[in-house]
Amino acid sequence: MKKRGFRKYRIIGKLITGLAGLVLISFAGIYFLSFLLGPPVLTNEENTIYYSDSNEVIGEEHGVENRYWVDLEDMSPHVINATLIVEDQHFMEHNGFDFKRIAGAIIENIRSMSLKEGASTLTQQLARNLYLSHDKTWNRKIKEAFYTVRLEMYYSKKEILEAYLNSVYYGHGAYGIEAASRYFFDQSAKDLDVAEASMLAGIPKGPTYYSPLNNKENADNRQQQILNLMFKNDMITAEEFDKATEKELIYAEKVAENKNTIGPYFQDTVLEEASEVLELDMELIRSGGFQIYTTLNAEMQTQLEESVDATISEESEMQIGALAMEPNTGAIKAMVGGRDYQESPYNRAVDARRMAGSTFKPFLYYAALENGYSANTMLTSKPTVFELENGEVYRPSNFNDYYAYEPISLAQALAVSDNIYAVKTNVFLTPERVIETARRFGLEGELPEVPSLALGTASVTVEEMVTGYGIIANGGREIEGYTIEKIVDRNGKTVYEREEKAGDIILDPDQAFILTDLMTGMFDRKLNGYASVTGAPITDQLTRVYAGKSGSTQSDSWMIGYSPHLVTGVWGGYDDNRTMEIVAESGYPKQIWAAFMEKAHEELPEQGFAAPEGVVGVPIDPATGHIATPYCEVSRVMYFEEENVPTTYCTEHFHMDEPEEEPEEEDSSKGLVERIFDSFIGR
Repeated sequence: MKKRGFRKYRIIGKLITGLAGLVLISFAGIYFLSFLLGPPVLTNEENTIYYSDSNEVIGEEHGVENRYWVDLEDMSPHVINATLIVEDQHFMEHNGFDFKRIAGAIIENIRSMSLKEGASTLTQQLARNLYLSHDKTWNRKIKEAFYTVRLEMYYSKKEILEAYLNSVYYGHGAYGIEAASRYFFDQSAKDLDVAEASMLAGIPKGPTYYSPLNNKENADNRQQQILNLMFKNDMITAEEFDKATEKELIYAEKVAENKNTIGPYFQDTVLEEASEVLELDMELIRSGGFQIYTTLNAEMQTQLEESVDATISEESEMQIGALAMEPNTGAIKAMVGGRDYQESPYNRAVDARRMAGSTFKPFLYYAALENGYSANTMLTSKPTVFELENGEVYRPSNFNDYYAYEPISLAQALAVSDNIYAVKTNVFLTPERVIETARRFGLEGELPEVPSLALGTASVTVEEMVTGYGIIANGGREIEGYTIEKIVDRNGKTVYEREEKAGDIILDPDQAFILTDLMTGMFDRKLNGYASVTGAPITDQLTRVYAGKSGSTQSDSWMIGYSPHLVTGVWGGYDDNRTMEIVAESGYPKQIWAAFMEKAHEELPEQGFAAPEGVVGVPIDPATGHIATPYCEVSRVMYFEEENVPTTYCTEHFHMDEPEEEPEEEDSSKGLVERIFDSFIGR
């Protein structure tokens, strides 16, 4: 038994010795290769570049423009101490690796089966910042080890610390402590006091999360943590600690970042999307040397910006949000988030939520088509009082209190934007059913379960609405707006490429087409009734068939429309949500939309909306909703599913007092309707 036990321990000893030997050989190999590779450079000026859909450069993150190299002696000792105490307390003692911290991190990573826990020294961080990506993979960690050894082998601690403080990213385009000090406090790094230094030292861990300009609470908490560490480690006195804790920091006033490039609002959206798909902090992407290939069409972007500038008066304080998208893919081709990026980088095309107004009605009427409505469904347009479940009453009204005071068709109700028809439809369907339908179109915000939802009392973004209309335009396939096709890292490796696949069919294609045809009615004067069609002010500017819908509230004006090639939405209003009292301003979105769509389609082939096989076009008298006859003054072809094609002919416009003509021989056994039908067919 003793021999067996002795043999067991001897085997274990050999395994431990072998493992230790393997580790030593590995370290020896790393150091030998590092010696052969020589010293790495201590600067890195690679920028992230944005490309359009035709691979032309549309923008570049010029980090080097906000980077200043200063000697360690020209930095405040407080910022050096604060950085060391929070990032690497044993920097002066280790050889590039803090093995105690590494062991703890390995144990934690094994427990969580991930690489989330890190134990990077300043040298490792410098290696990663200068030469590598920030993805958490074993391959990157091995490369990081080589660079760390090379840095420690060829440079002094002073040189490494100096390089780190001059290259680390502090957010807002500021690389290095000097740039950060100037950006946040408008002073040199050598003049930073304890409070300022401790605040800046906390930012690199998460430049977006810990920037006091982005999240003051997070930044203050981290600053306090650093001050506590400095005090406990005798870097500052009790008096300095109290003074720094109580000091109210005053930050330098900022003007919006000047992006003198194509589509600055679009580029911001690209940066946010890249952060999501790569799972990296936005600030790391800006300084990561990536090449990002986007969906932007530079010519369309210019056309959209020019349409905005040419339409809106310089004296107007009105803001604009606009977005153009390919309906078949969701690729965003152009975007305007405001009238002046330098004045306000807030993106009103993707971030602002405003009342949808009547642009919500297509979603309502799709639900209606699913539940028995058709283009010639008739409802009376007149002042109506709706009694609500809570005992209150709701009195919607039409624009300028105009009403037909008789039944009108769905086609005409949509074309003239009749509110009474919409609310009646919402009450019939129930708001719950309408909300369920709206969710299918991609509306993610709060949707109130009330009759007025039919009139667009929900708050939405331009991007959501354009996406929803795009689903109608493509025949009912789900899409999601996106701006990035491919991302290549600084080493030429493709780290992301969008997968091309058709979205799921979420609408009935026949009904989606019928709705599209109904939405062309806003530009068709044949549907004029008690009021003109809502697209009348821009109809004469259009040379193609478009489908669309306008909408307005007291403080919002919308125009959204599409062709088979492109769907575009334009919102206009004031940031402070005040009432739009200038009549011309409420018309700006329509004018911008029309001008842009016509320019954008100049080089695109003519293409109409193709009817699916299960849909039949029938000439209808808009006034009666019945099949038009030769005696009807107006007829418009409307589309129906095969099983719902109308069979009743209009008899209201049968002119009995017309001059008699030589009668043709006809079968006297035929009835009036049959004779009218024969005359119509022969027309």
